[in-house]
Amino acid sequence: MKKLFGFLVTALSFLALATCSQAQSVSINAAGATFPYPIYSQWAYKYHELSGVKLNYQAIGSGGGIAQTKAKTVDFGASDAPLKPEDLDKIGLVQFPTVMGGILPVFNVQGLETAKLKLDGPTLANIYLGKINKWDDPAIQKLNPDLKLPAQAITVVHRSDGSGTTFIFTSYLCMVSPEWKDKVGSGTAVKWPAPNSIGGKGNEGVAGQVKAVGNSIGYVEYAYAFQNKIPYALLQNKAGKYPEPSVDSFAAAAANADWSKAPKGFALMIDNQPGDNSWPIVGATYILAYKNYADPAKGKAVLKFFDWSYKHGQEMAKALHYVPMPENVVKLIETSWAKEITSNGKPLWP
Repeated sequence: MKKLFGFLVTALSFLALATCSQAQSVSINAAGATFPYPIYSQWAYKYHELSGVKLNYQAIGSGGGIAQTKAKTVDFGASDAPLKPEDLDKIGLVQFPTVMGGILPVFNVQGLETAKLKLDGPTLANIYLGKINKWDDPAIQKLNPDLKLPAQAITVVHRSDGSGTTFIFTSYLCMVSPEWKDKVGSGTAVKWPAPNSIGGKGNEGVAGQVKAVGNSIGYVEYAYAFQNKIPYALLQNKAGKYPEPSVDSFAAAAANADWSKAPKGFALMIDNQPGDNSWPIVGATYILAYKNYADPAKGKAVLKFFDWSYKHGQEMAKALHYVPMPENVVKLIETSWAKEITSNGKPLWP
C-alpha cells in the first residue's frame, strides 16, 4: 500500500509539473499603444501569476501596433485610434475597446503648480498652432487673473511617433478650433505648426521631455502625469466648468457613449462631451485581433486574457485612473468574439 501511495504521489507530482510547464509555455506577443501600457502591464503581471500565461507587450505607439498587426508579427495589436470597418475587413481584423481614459495638458513652468493653471480649448489649440508663444500671453492671463505668468517662450511638446493619443488630442482640437480643423486636422501623426516644438516617443517620451524642458507644455494619458508627478492644467469643458481630471470626470464623459449604436469595431469618439463634471479629452483604447487565428491555442489565449481582464481587472484599472468598460458593453464585445473570431473555420469563443 505504501508503495502504491508513493507511486500515486510521484505520478501526481509529475502531472502537476507537466501542467504547470504547459501553462508557462504559452506566451502572447503584442505591440501598440502606450496609452494603456500601465494597465496592460498590471493585468499581464497578475494574469501570469494566476495562469502561467505570459503577455509580452511592446509599447511602441498605435502606429507601430497597427503596422505589426498588418504584418502578422504579433498575436494582437493595440491602438487608441480605431480603424474604420472597411479597413478591418480588408486586413481581416476584429476590433474592441478595453478601457477608457483621459488625456491631460501637462506643463513645466517654474512657480506654477498642478491644477493652478487653467486653459480652455481654443487657447490650447492656439498654443499648438504657435499663435500663442509666451506664457504671459493675454489669452492665458485672462483665464488666470490671479497667477503671475512668466514672459517666457512656450516650448510645445508633441508625439514624434504614430500615436492614438495624438489622434484623440487632435480630434479634440478640431472640435474646439475651426482653424486647427482647417489647417492641421486630426490623425495619429500630423504636421505640427508651432515653430518652437519638440517631439517625444510614446507617452513616456512626452512626459520625459516636459519634465526636462523648462516652460514646456505637452499632452499625456493621465497615468503618465500621475506616475511622473508632472503638473497638469485644468481644462474648461463644454459646460464652461473646470473639473479635476479623475476616474469620476473621465467616467462622466464616457457615460454619454452609446456603444450599442457604435459601428463595427466599436469606434466611438468621447471628446468634448456635455456635463458639468465631464473631462474634455477622453478616449477609448482598442485591441486589434485577427478574424482567423492560424494557431487556435494562441487565439484562445488572447481572448481568455481579455475576458479575465474585463471580469477581474476593473479595480486595477480604476487605481490607475482608467474607466473600465461597463458590463453590458463587455457582453456586446464577447458576443462579437463568438461571431467573428475563428480558427480553421471554428469559433474560438466561448
